[in-house]
Amino acid sequence: MTGTIGILTAGGDSPGLNAAIRAVGKAAERAYGMHVIGFRDGFAGLMQNRTVRLDGDSLSGILTKGGTILGTSRIKVHKVDLGNGDKVDMRPMMCRVVEQHDLTALICMGGGGTMKNALRLHDVGIPVVALPKTIDNDVWGTDTTFGFDTALSIATEAVDRLHSTAHSHHRIMVVEIMGHNAGWLTLGAGLAGGADVILLPEIPYSEDAVARSILQRKAAGSNFSIVAVAEGAMSAQVRKRHDELKALIDRCDDPEEEKLLEKELAALHEAERRSTERLAAALEERTGLESRVTILGHVQRGGTPSAVDRLLATQLGTAAVEAVVRGETGVMIAVRDGRPVAVPLSEVAGRRKTVPLDHPWIQSARRLGVCLGD
Repeated sequence: MTGTIGILTAGGDSPGLNAAIRAVGKAAERAYGMHVIGFRDGFAGLMQNRTVRLDGDSLSGILTKGGTILGTSRIKVHKVDLGNGDKVDMRPMMCRVVEQHDLTALICMGGGGTMKNALRLHDVGIPVVALPKTIDNDVWGTDTTFGFDTALSIATEAVDRLHSTAHSHHRIMVVEIMGHNAGWLTLGAGLAGGADVILLPEIPYSEDAVARSILQRKAAGSNFSIVAVAEGAMSAQVRKRHDELKALIDRCDDPEEEKLLEKELAALHEAERRSTERLAAALEERTGLESRVTILGHVQRGGTPSAVDRLLATQLGTAAVEAVVRGETGVMIAVRDGRPVAVPLSEVAGRRKTVPLDHPWIQSARRLGVCLGD
């Protein structure tokens, strides 16, 4: 089979992207004699027709590199901000670029937002195959995403290292881990790193419940505690107001009232940016133990991908080429029970895989006496 495959990476960078790019490029060229081009900086590069040839030389030596050699960006293909307040549907322009290069398929690598964009492109006739990557592990329809294993190891090591400082200074060490809407990374790192408190977006927390747990440890002779908190974790009070606003916006028919509600919701989100610091201060006040905050931030995305992520990215990348050869597009290549499977994008886009409250990791945490804030 001959033809050309396009690749782009979108959303946040993630360990394993280069391994997936390499897998697509080499499998397409060596197994089927196909050409591969990359679009720079995600969907923006597709819109602007900024390409690079992906051949043997450009694919050599990238397996172990973090980030993405193609660059990335965040845009909505059907609502591209032109900078003057206007938002324009750029999919017709993207269609022309795909036609110009006579692409057999476009492979899009990304998280939840990328899946939505991929479906939007599929809806206007662009043959799309998507690959799930994100350190949050929250893409629906796949057992895991590449990038998660590496980030989990980095976050766990950070929790490990905080133990010695917490023990030496009799402190509460509050470590903020990435995860706006799903707590996979915080839960996994908290369990693996032996955190005493784990706070997730899926479980609204009570500051009083957390403080009581720490005081119980103190009474038992443990003068330190490790609190692992996801960046999207909310107190029960804030979560209640957040959900109320979302429901009001969904039901609202008045454009002016909707703008006011969205403004209040945005203000709530902005205030929550400092929630980890506020939590640490509240715990210090309630327990009498000195508190310190560590925010891991983007360090969780960086560095060399783990062997697990390289293997997963390679498996999914080669499976994506096989899907293209079969003429199977409009799908995401997921992994289920260790095997790649094609899942329709219509089933994936707009859905999020959060931590079930009866998940085995949750059950293990509760049996260990870990406080989950509820």
